[in-house]
Amino acid sequence: QDARVELPKGRATLISGSSGSGKSTLFRALAGIWPFGRGHVRIPAGARVLFLPQKPYIPIATLRDAVKYPDETSTASDAEIKAALDAAQLGYLVPRLDEEAHWNNVLSGGEQQRLAVARALIFKPDWLFMDEGTSALDETVEAGIYRALKERLPDTTLVSIGHRPTLRQWHDRRIELQRQPGQVGRLVELPAT
Repeated sequence: QDARVELPKGRATLISGSSGSGKSTLFRALAGIWPFGRGHVRIPAGARVLFLPQKPYIPIATLRDAVKYPDETSTASDAEIKAALDAAQLGYLVPRLDEEAHWNNVLSGGEQQRLAVARALIFKPDWLFMDEGTSALDETVEAGIYRALKERLPDTTLVSIGHRPTLRQWHDRRIELQRQPGQVGRLVELPAT
């Protein structure tokens, strides 16, 4: 209710809240795929925006094309794709770049999330939204993923939706979605630490 959030360029914001508070609904609204309710999401003209849900979509395609998705005009070289897969801790998949598969059936949930991160490293968005984008990863791998995002996408505005306390260290801003049973939720800014 009465939510207004500005996401300054280059900052990392963590949006948290209890289960059922509406975090994923907020994510869908920001992505423009939640048809219920009213409001506006303003994105700067020409901005590259990428949304990574908890369970990412991976097309039936070669691994190379799955990493380039959704950028059909991507000119990423095999060396760039290899570097992105290495950074996402999936370097062992590099020999399979030409393999076409149902990658959702081949890769574990954690591997799918890391593939989505490799995709972000290739896409280089101005704004990156992750909804529980590392929930299938252990804390050590999660830390490596966030380190890679920070190092390789230093100018990207990162918005993570999640509940793990380990996520706080990678964000300089925290917003909590608070909702009491039977009431409309609200966004509350919290201290970053």
